[in-house]
Formats: sequence, C-alpha cells, structure tokens
Amino acid sequence: MAVKEAMELLGCPWPAAHSDASLMARLTEGMVELAGIENLGVPFCMTVEAEEMGAGVDLGNLTREPHVVAYAIDRVEDTDKLENFDPARGRAAICCQAVHILKQRNPDIPVLANISGPISLATSLVDPLLYYRALRRNPEAAHRLTTICVDNAIRFGDAMVTAGADLVCIADPSATGDLLGPATFAEFCLPYLNRMTNHFQDEHGIGVIVHICGNIRGTGNLLSQLTAKVISVDSLVGIHRLRQLIPGKAAMGNVSTYILEKSDPEKVARAAEVCLNQGVDILSPACGISPLTPLANIRSMARLLQSRSTAGSDQVVETISLSTVHVCPE
Repeated sequence: MAVKEAMELLGCPWPAAHSDASLMARLTEGMVELAGIENLGVPFCMTVEAEEMGAGVDLGNLTREPHVVAYAIDRVEDTDKLENFDPARGRAAICCQAVHILKQRNPDIPVLANISGPISLATSLVDPLLYYRALRRNPEAAHRLTTICVDNAIRFGDAMVTAGADLVCIADPSATGDLLGPATFAEFCLPYLNRMTNHFQDEHGIGVIVHICGNIRGTGNLLSQLTAKVISVDSLVGIHRLRQLIPGKAAMGNVSTYILEKSDPEKVARAAEVCLNQGVDILSPACGISPLTPLANIRSMARLLQSRSTAGSDQVVETISLSTVHVCPE
C-alpha cells in the first residue's frame, strides 16, 4: 500500500522505491505514520517473481504500478524457457533488504511479505488467454506451469521470512471464481494455494493471508477448504456472506477501493462501518488501492477503529493492508 501523496511528502517516489531498499522501507513506514496503517509490507507490486523468471516489466511511474510488458514464454508448454528464480538477485533481493530494514527499525510492527498466487503469477508469465485455455485443453501443461509458479513464489516468500517478515500475504486476484468456476478452482487453485499456505504455516510457523478477487459465487463452499487462517475478498462480496463460507477463519476486507479513491473521508468511514457491523475481523481495503487515493480517506478507516476502541466496543478488529497494488475493477 502506497499513494502518491505519501511518496511526495516522504521523498520516496515510484518507480525509484521499487528498486531501492531504503526508499522502499521508508515509504511503507510512511504509510504507517501518515495513514494509520497498522503493518508494514513489501513489495508494492505483483511483478517481482515474474520479472526474475524472465518477463519484461515496466516499473511504471508515480501513479502507475509496475506491470508486465513482455511475457516470459509464448506458450504454456514452454516452461523449460523460464529462468530460475533467485531471491538473491534483482528486485527480489531489494525486497529482502527492505524487510530486514523494516524489522530492525520496527520490531513491534508486523511486517508482511507480499507474494503472488499461482494463477496470477502464471498469467504474468504467459498470455492469460493461453493459460486459461490450457486449464481445459492441456491440463498437464497447465499443472506443470502452475507448479513451477508455486515453487518460485515459495522461494521468494522464504527469503523474505528469513529476512524478518512476520506474515505472508498471498494475493491471487486472477484466481477469481468468475473466470474459473468451481471445478477448475478446485483443481488448479485450491491445492496450490494450500500448498503455499501449509509451507509457511508448517515450516515457519507464521500466519498466512489469502486474497482472492471477484465474486465468490464461482467458488462457493470451496473457500472453507483453504487452509489459510485469514481470507480476504473484494467489495463484490458481503462480509456477512463471507463469514458464512469460511467458518473458523478470519474475514478480511473489504472497503471498496473505488470509494477510497473517489469519495471523501465521511463516505469511506460509512463503508468501513458497514464492514464492521457485518462482523469483519480485519478491516482493510478490498484490494490493492490506487496510488491516487487520498491519505485522508485511508486515515478515516483508522480513526473509525480508534473511536470504537475509545467507546469501549467489545468487537476486536485490526486494520491491515494489502500492500500489493492490483486494483480490482468495480
């Protein structure tokens, strides 16, 4: 999570902050100081893994996040052409350095390691249409590519956890049930997300957040089979409905990123109030926010929680951010 207003106030602009550990760390610290966010998280995009595996990435500018401009492979079957992910090089190494800086300077604030989910990473390495087509026409090749994506995303997560990250957030916005449907989600998404989740929970003993975009009608009760303890969804999904689908798990979300960017603090506070009244466990934006989001709008969420705490509410709610900047269409 980072916005243009904070970049300018802190002197930590994009795209420089994507490739400089000191700027990256200072920018996420600044979001805590300026906006009231209760955690630190890097990177600010979902392109680090894809770039290190051979994709061409444009680092964007002050208001546009990094994005893939050239796929690493031309066909789903061309997995032998992918580069091996090495967290000790490139922007992956910079993210690990930033995590180390953040933990050293902020031992009492949770540091999130943001990594790409399997389908989102796969569709950053090859044309998404080819990948989605392969899910049905060439499932063997699709499984092979998805497995490689999981292996490399885990490698990135491991490196950031070793550097000091306290939690892992797996964002898989391309794994929406709208696109996949229940059968495909069950075969190509659920087991891979659980493999990643179980790795971090079992090997490192840390918590995992899984974020999925889109309408969950396409996944239905399958969300209850996710092994992550926290499930994050976008604003298309009512928190009350989400809580019904994930018994025993924490519901995270889901203030509209459109409202956060386009409305005023009062309307943002009202949207956050709806989430709280529906029983959200972790109040957050519905997905990665726009860099043009006003700081005042983000602060209004934190102030709402502070006011509830002061009033003695018995609802325990934390605020936590998705530091990725994938913005869902709403």
